[in-house]
Amino acid sequence: ADPTELLESPKIGRHLPEVLSVDEIDMIVNSVRLDTNEGHRNKATIEVLYGCGLRVSELTNLKISDLYLDEGFIKVTGKGSKERLVPISPKAVKELNLYFSDRQQWNIPPEYRDYVFITVNRHTKNIGRIMVFHIIKKLCEVAGIKKNVSPHTLRHSFATHLLEGGANLRAIQAMLGHESIVTTELYTHLDNSRLREEILLHHPRNMK
Repeated sequence: ADPTELLESPKIGRHLPEVLSVDEIDMIVNSVRLDTNEGHRNKATIEVLYGCGLRVSELTNLKISDLYLDEGFIKVTGKGSKERLVPISPKAVKELNLYFSDRQQWNIPPEYRDYVFITVNRHTKNIGRIMVFHIIKKLCEVAGIKKNVSPHTLRHSFATHLLEGGANLRAIQAMLGHESIVTTELYTHLDNSRLREEILLHHPRNMK
């Protein structure tokens, strides 16, 4: 007999990544040096990650044939090879076009030409996860941001800023590519002070 069979195991809390403010996002974007070969690529990387809320794997595998920039959408292939359409901001479109102008000068092997984000070195291919992490870490150092920032931080900030701006949770779920709304709720937490402020403002018992 197992004496622990009926005992409940302790619940382990789920860690939520830090959220960047809009000002901190701008600081990261503005810290990109545009006088380098990869400058516009790096700026477009940040704008697409944050502006579309992509997973890092979705960014590295993004294809030019999946871009519908005139219509303001991109087609993203997420977990389980599930595809979704995500709106893309005019600012991200502008940075992509500047980057595409630069990459016309690059010698890209045919098998990698359809990938959006390309490395600029002797092994030219689509950009990898580690490279994206490295780009973000370096930009945060230059911007003086001390938080532990990763590509996922930008995705989480995207969802949190949408929620704080009044976006529908179901719409955020669709853009993030979550199967369950519960997952979206974990990403888009509200701090207690904001929650209290919302209740005091909108609950009928608190309204005069």
